[in-house]
Amino acid sequence: MKPIPFSPPRIDEKTIEAVTAVLRSGWITTGPQTRAFENDIQQYCNSGPVLCLNSWTNAVEMVLYWFGIGPGDEVIVPAYTYAATANVVVHLGAKPVMVDCAPDSAHMDIEKVAAAMTERTKAIMPVDVGGLPVDYDAYMELAKSYTQRFEWKPNSKPQEKFGRPLVVSDAAHSFGSLYKGKRVGNQTDVAGFSFHAVKNLTTAEGGAIALNFQNEIISEKIRQEIYVKSLHGQSKDAISKMQPGNWRYDIVEAGYKCNMTDIHAAIGRVELERFQESLDRRKEICEIYNRILSTNKNCIVPTFKTDWSDSNYHLYMLRVNKFTEDQRDAVIRKVAEQGISLNVHFQPLPLFTFYKSEGYDIHDFPNAFNFYKNEISLPVYYDLSNEDAERVANAILKAIQEV
Repeated sequence: MKPIPFSPPRIDEKTIEAVTAVLRSGWITTGPQTRAFENDIQQYCNSGPVLCLNSWTNAVEMVLYWFGIGPGDEVIVPAYTYAATANVVVHLGAKPVMVDCAPDSAHMDIEKVAAAMTERTKAIMPVDVGGLPVDYDAYMELAKSYTQRFEWKPNSKPQEKFGRPLVVSDAAHSFGSLYKGKRVGNQTDVAGFSFHAVKNLTTAEGGAIALNFQNEIISEKIRQEIYVKSLHGQSKDAISKMQPGNWRYDIVEAGYKCNMTDIHAAIGRVELERFQESLDRRKEICEIYNRILSTNKNCIVPTFKTDWSDSNYHLYMLRVNKFTEDQRDAVIRKVAEQGISLNVHFQPLPLFTFYKSEGYDIHDFPNAFNFYKNEISLPVYYDLSNEDAERVANAILKAIQEV
């Protein structure tokens, strides 16, 4: 029986032709394809200016770095997320303040977010787990009401001008999702996207930030400032330096090196061109799973729609009622014996050695643990056939019964 991987990328002749064209162009680093991809994303999301970098991690870290977040500052993040959300805060010397999920939800409890805010809070980072957007307006209202409760103590020029905590939506899973009928990307101060190989739109490795500040002129100025930070603080990019006689440049700060290449952007442009086709296919697969798995009363099928949001079907996050971690893991092993790869999203951060050593305790986050302990993520990708989706669902039902 053929194996079913968890989430392989869609690579076909169109993708190969696009990458080949870049290789033959003689320009493979950041250049015209990357700039075009940024414009494509901005138009697709109807957002402010977009900057593509080599990962969600570095893109969001650059924003926090630009904002002046550092030692003594706090950034509110979910306990239930991938490590990158908190790691970028740690990289800058600030403290991730973790918040538990709402009951039976993968999203932060916004009332607990409000309770976690202090005079040290400099940013809030809600996460769209599985592709389902959080209530962005509620987070923006919370951030804007900050000065009614606390004194704003800026420690950088951007913070002085901004006058409140930054809201950075971790939209790594939710590119193409809808919030109140509009595509995700322009609802918060910053939206961060991931284009990693397992995402529903991939560039192999890559990420982007959409900047939605006071107006497009200000957002573009900030985009340029962050771009300089992403190139070692270099005053000119490679294209500018290659112009005849224009080699000289300056280093205006000790920046990083995390630009996106044209090779990666070319893959992303192909993906975006046919993205709706991909979203439609993912929805079909998830509907097959719903139809079959709903026949078992112990299966808790995912939420793909709320009063304010529509998912992009990035993940199919099944939960098995009253199962323990060990029972969930036994199901995954049994299904793996049939050549089917499953996954788990996510291990709450306080379960990891590093965050345990930093003093975080999983017992402080019971809702996150309860969501995690019986969650199983099923394969969802464009080339998965209906027959294979049915095979996955039936294999899971059989394994649940056996366990």
